[in-house]
Amino acid sequence: MSNAIQPILIVMTSHGTKGEGGDPTGFFLSEVTHPLAVFEAAGIPVDFASIQGGEPPVDGFDLEDETNARYWNDADFRERLRHTKVLAEIDPANYSTIFFAGGHGAVWDFPDSTAVHDKTRAIWERGGVVGAVCHGPAALVNVTLSDGTHLVAGRDVAAFTDAEEEAVGLTDVVPFLLESTLAERGAKLHPAADWTAQVITDGRLVTGQNPQSATGVGEALRDLLVSSS
Repeated sequence: MSNAIQPILIVMTSHGTKGEGGDPTGFFLSEVTHPLAVFEAAGIPVDFASIQGGEPPVDGFDLEDETNARYWNDADFRERLRHTKVLAEIDPANYSTIFFAGGHGAVWDFPDSTAVHDKTRAIWERGGVVGAVCHGPAALVNVTLSDGTHLVAGRDVAAFTDAEEEAVGLTDVVPFLLESTLAERGAKLHPAADWTAQVITDGRLVTGQNPQSATGVGEALRDLLVSSS
């Protein structure tokens, strides 16, 4: 059945530094590879995009992680990563799902991206699925629907928590606290203990709290798509 599913678009940040200090960041590798492994095992096609296109900066570069290592050592994966699509140039009608990977870079370039807003709204309003993990839900902070309401308003959501941000010492570096800001937009947050998997599905919206949630978010997205195909 999955052969009939339109592709999933995985979106990565193009922002490579943490605030004024300039420490490197980017997308978190396992938040792409772990869901990707789930999608590919289910036969669901996947495209890569980023805010600026081309090769996005990478963070969480852990090759002790078997899934990371398998993809990083795969020439096809690396080639696709070098040539991500420019998000503004994609046609949302071609995708069943838009999925935002995390990594701290996302809190800088996802929230104010017109392309993020427009593509997410278009996919959602044509009945598609929206997913995000860890800092990926930064993409949803400013997404409004055609009626002017925030997509996350009144919806159950998981995201990188304020407590986790404090634990990594970046509370005063990030431009905003993701959990608090989503709550201000009307989202109903469901934080779990730091660094434990937490995946929340609310209709066609699937979100996860942290890197530990990446596989579970992929599985939840897969299950939604397969059940509706």
